[in-house]
Amino acid sequence: MLKKRFIQVAQYLFFLGIGILLLWLSVRHIDLNKLWHDILRADYWWLFLSLGFALLSHIARALRWNLLISSLGYKTRLWPTFFSVMIGYLANTAVPRMGEIVRCGTLSKKEKIPFNALFGTVIAERFFDLIVLALIIFFTMVFQLSLVSDFLHKILDPIIQSVFSDMFNIILFTVFILLMLAGIAWFVWAFRHRIKKITFYEAVKDFLNGLWNGIKTIIKLRQKGLFLFYTVVIWLFYAVMTYLPFKMLSETSHLTFVDGLTLMALGSLGIVAPVPGGIGTYHYIVKVILTEIYGVQDVAAMSYATIVHAGQTMFNVIVGAASYVLIGILARKQKPLN
Repeated sequence: MLKKRFIQVAQYLFFLGIGILLLWLSVRHIDLNKLWHDILRADYWWLFLSLGFALLSHIARALRWNLLISSLGYKTRLWPTFFSVMIGYLANTAVPRMGEIVRCGTLSKKEKIPFNALFGTVIAERFFDLIVLALIIFFTMVFQLSLVSDFLHKILDPIIQSVFSDMFNIILFTVFILLMLAGIAWFVWAFRHRIKKITFYEAVKDFLNGLWNGIKTIIKLRQKGLFLFYTVVIWLFYAVMTYLPFKMLSETSHLTFVDGLTLMALGSLGIVAPVPGGIGTYHYIVKVILTEIYGVQDVAAMSYATIVHAGQTMFNVIVGAASYVLIGILARKQKPLN
């Protein structure tokens, strides 16, 4: 138990260290006085407006989750589901990926719905959102192909030229990949009986079973149209949340909604990274995108990233803490449907 706790703490500190390193890389060449001046002169009306859309997107997420829960034969009202979602975001601020467990545990306790049933729906929900995010990234790259391709060429060309400089290197790289995949497949097959005894194997097996059960829940869902509608609302409002803060600063006010969609899609990679609160990873990715793709001055890019990240973090903490108090006061226990 102590060893497991030590590994968890070490893992947490490792990813926190990565976040701090990326944050330092983001600001090391920036005049902090200018950064602070930008933060003070920003028009925060646009940030508050974007947080209003954040609230609406979380309500839509709760409504969508209720559809999945009801398909399993359980009933829950909007507000306990919404409170559970926000408590999950509060947990994610401190410990990455903990939010999914916390929100399922909270709703399970208050509404007397089996935890495993809820967790299966959340896994499926995340899997579906991952597909949506991949599609958004693909289409934004297509719509802004010239901008994104220039950026990718700048980063990837040196690597490609060094690795694929001649046919021998191409063949060598291909053979290496094939041999590595073959080696992994052989190892798994040869030691399959031992692997099945490892605790991690059971955890992966349970995860995949939960994922499959969740996917079946979506497939069997009667209100697929409403599920897709809530999904569109969630991601549309995420894009609006990214676009509106452009208006805070004169250096970013010229950027369009499509630019905001691109930043939202690629910036999400910084949020989903296993770093507490996305600190550092979000700042670094957003700054790189704004400066390298859209030519925004580095201080303004960092100001935007800092203000938006701080605003969304404070929103999650405040609303999440309030939800924790309110669900304890107001939630009533509810029996599952027969």
